[in-house]
Amino acid sequence: MTMTLTHPYLADPPPRAFAHRGWHVGDLSGMENSLPAFRRAVAEGYRYVETDVHVTSDGTVVVHHDATLDRTTDRTGAILEQPWSVVRRAKIGGREPVSRLEDVLEELPDAFFNVDVKSDAAVEPFVRVLRRQRAFERVAAAAFSDARLTRLRKLAGPRLLTSLGPRSAALVRADGWFPFLRLGSLSRGALAQVPLRQGPVTVVDKAFVAAAHRLGLEVHTWTINDRERMRSLLDLGVHGIVTDRPDVLREVLIERGSWPSR
Repeated sequence: MTMTLTHPYLADPPPRAFAHRGWHVGDLSGMENSLPAFRRAVAEGYRYVETDVHVTSDGTVVVHHDATLDRTTDRTGAILEQPWSVVRRAKIGGREPVSRLEDVLEELPDAFFNVDVKSDAAVEPFVRVLRRQRAFERVAAAAFSDARLTRLRKLAGPRLLTSLGPRSAALVRADGWFPFLRLGSLSRGALAQVPLRQGPVTVVDKAFVAAAHRLGLEVHTWTINDRERMRSLLDLGVHGIVTDRPDVLREVLIERGSWPSR
């Protein structure tokens, strides 16, 4: 399935720089997926922000990576087992409350969000938020589950831009090795958002990028924090880089003349 070239999410020319969970370096260290981290990323010039969502027991979509509150907040327990009235009191880094997805979308109306939908339970509430916020033009959905992505596409329709799931990414990888089999044509999604390696297997190389280009897919590589690796991937032709070091990626893109002038 080829990408929708006219989709507003892809209107800017690549390469795309994604601030992974916002800008959580320097004075915002430890503040991943917080509203201040997202605000800072946008203030520093980032157009694209990567984030994650879970859902509370009463159906509120919250911005958070882990299934539990334990690692990044001052509270504990599974998000899915607690209502929003409890989850909202959790403080990221002991400083800032966990946010609802709709609050983040309202706060930053000009930003594009790449959202990893972390659980099956979050699928329908997530799509409802996008409908209420009329945010289909500036949100792309990702997931580590082909079945979850299929549900997202069925519920949202073609308005929602989605990444490839693991099975589809494997088909593109195989297409790079054996192009005559045309296995990549069986993939579903518009964005090949993949790690550089998966275990012992190199995912992103010249053959993979060439296969993605043949299929009309953008390649976004995560999570790249090394300056030289950023440069080599951009030289390879990837369309986007997801990073925990947005300060470094911005420097690399500025030196290449690829940082958006806005």
